[in-house]
Amino acid sequence: MTENSETLDFKADKGASRATWIASALVIAIVGWMGSGYILPSEEAQQAPTDDARVTPVAVSVMESAVEPVTLFFRAEGQAQPDRDTQVRAEASGDVAEVLVSKGEDVADGDVIARLSTTSAEANLTRAREDRTRAQREFDNASELLDRGVATVDRVAEARAALAAAQAALTTAEDSRDSLEIVAPFAGRIETLTLDPGEFVQAGAEVGRIVDNRPLTVAIQVPQQALNRIQNGQDATVTFITGEERQGTVSFVGTSANSETRTFLAEITVANEDGAIPAGISAEINIPTGQAQAHFVQPSTVSLSPEGRLGVKTVDTEDRVVFNPIEIVRAEIDGIWVTGLPDAAQIITVGQGFVNTGETVDPSPADNSVLAEAGQ
Repeated sequence: MTENSETLDFKADKGASRATWIASALVIAIVGWMGSGYILPSEEAQQAPTDDARVTPVAVSVMESAVEPVTLFFRAEGQAQPDRDTQVRAEASGDVAEVLVSKGEDVADGDVIARLSTTSAEANLTRAREDRTRAQREFDNASELLDRGVATVDRVAEARAALAAAQAALTTAEDSRDSLEIVAPFAGRIETLTLDPGEFVQAGAEVGRIVDNRPLTVAIQVPQQALNRIQNGQDATVTFITGEERQGTVSFVGTSANSETRTFLAEITVANEDGAIPAGISAEINIPTGQAQAHFVQPSTVSLSPEGRLGVKTVDTEDRVVFNPIEIVRAEIDGIWVTGLPDAAQIITVGQGFVNTGETVDPSPADNSVLAEAGQ
């Protein structure tokens, strides 16, 4: 820089100062306008809401319902069981001489199913008879000698013991001969038979199975909360999986619960004289357990309370919504029977999901045709 250069001198621009004052004035004006609503509220805000501005009650459809007597049922799934079912066993050992029945045949009580060979049994019986005769002779001789003073009392006691043993052996031989016939323990149907002529069987071996399904016994499991509703002698309707329906009677109710399921065994006896219903098939059981006063409602009218309880909303005489907790006592295809409602009630059928307890509503009669479609 040279000694002749001049120092720069900046002076304020009057136009720039004027713009700053204008911006400040605009900010003050805007803030004042925004705050004027709090300081000087409008006339519309100060006016109280008129009747026309109030909330209009929600329109709902209602249906008149009256309490009716309804029969209560206990329903359960069960299985048909034979009245008696047992294994047939051979009571003696021997060769099979003949088989008199076939698998699937009906037999009466005491009918001969098969016979074993008698050769060995007859030989044992003959020997046992000879031994018994000899023991009797020895006992008689010992007793006579004792009377004559020649024999001792001990000899007579030994002879008597030998005679008793021979008599027992004879009885066993006679029973063995009689046991050569395998007979039916009761009337029924031969389900299995494993005997063939010439086959050797051991005493106690299982040779067949006999089943008696006249009558049938249908076993069901009863929950503990329903046990007091089931009693011996109650009538029951049993519908088998084959489509056949029979009447039965409760013949047994257990008093000890299953440790795993906490249910009680109950049995229903069903007549089956013709034997047409086989054992082992499934069945549905309906047992009438009494009557109750209930309303018949559509499932679509049932709702939940904030606490999670099932209930039905109704309208009282002042058009206010009332939530009524219910209990389902019987279910059918087109609706359910419930208790917990007043004897005469106006049930909300349309709009119950949009109203709460205590609200005033505008009820109108429900269209039955719409309800019928909703029930379907």
